[in-house]
Amino acid sequence: MPSANVLEQKKQVVAQLVETLKSAQAGVLVDYRGITVEQDTQLRTKLREAGVEYKVVKNTLTRFAAKEVGFDELDEQLNGPTALAISTTDAVAPAKVISDFAKTVEALQIKAGFVDGKVISLDEVMTLASTPSREVLIAKIMGSLNAPISKLVRTLQALVDNGVEPAEINVAAPAADEAPVADEAPAADEAPAAEETAAEAPVAEEAPAQEAPQAE
Repeated sequence: MPSANVLEQKKQVVAQLVETLKSAQAGVLVDYRGITVEQDTQLRTKLREAGVEYKVVKNTLTRFAAKEVGFDELDEQLNGPTALAISTTDAVAPAKVISDFAKTVEALQIKAGFVDGKVISLDEVMTLASTPSREVLIAKIMGSLNAPISKLVRTLQALVDNGVEPAEINVAAPAADEAPVADEAPAADEAPAAEETAAEAPVAEEAPAQEAPQAE
């Protein structure tokens, strides 16, 4: 029967695991059986560079911690040598680094994982690993936002390089439906009638008739 000190130490380990699982954005459980010391060192270096914590855990203690945070589905995966890769800042990094490393080191086997408080399967871990990282997504978004501005700047610069003065560049031409509309010609039925015109024209005064001279 373990001593009181041993039991207290195990309780502390479980408590620490509980806090680690609660604060983690994502984690991946792996079976590291068969990898060499050199490979293990390489893996730890890659994970550290990505800001991922990596530790070998005891299945019994991890099982207690997993149940306390609601990760009961991990129970069946907690058999054999188990290591845990966890990140508190990046939900993609653990799956991405582990899956990339497993492509070249077949001895490293992914068991399962979790993300945002939910247990995920091996297939879901691989899907998560193919997701662009936060930095890549931000870079793509910023690139798409800057694209129209960059295009306009390049267009204006090309015009200036070809000798067009900046004042001559019409950036926004008026739309076709905003063009000034010509004054409409008066309709035919608005033209003065011929009869009215004739009636209003001044009548020439009649010349006095000349009387014929009478014979004497």
